[in-house]
Amino acid sequence: MKLLYVLEDGKQNVSMIAEQLDLEQSVVSHQLATLRNNHLVASERIGKQVFYELDDRHVLSILDSVMEHVQHIE
Repeated sequence: MKLLYVLEDGKQNVSMIAEQLDLEQSVVSHQLATLRNNHLVASERIGKQVFYELDDRHVLSILDSVMEHVQHIE
């Protein structure tokens, strides 16, 4: 979920995301592959780098609703 929220600011490459989340690039790459396979993020190759962005911005509103619900239950 944190990775999706990081992409709220727009296109970023793996190293940018890893730095923000304080994670290894390999971990971020693996998570991005899973998210891409489930159509939550899209990728675009620019030169030698791959940039990722949200495939659909509505995903964040769904996550916000889920988090609001979880907090309501607690």
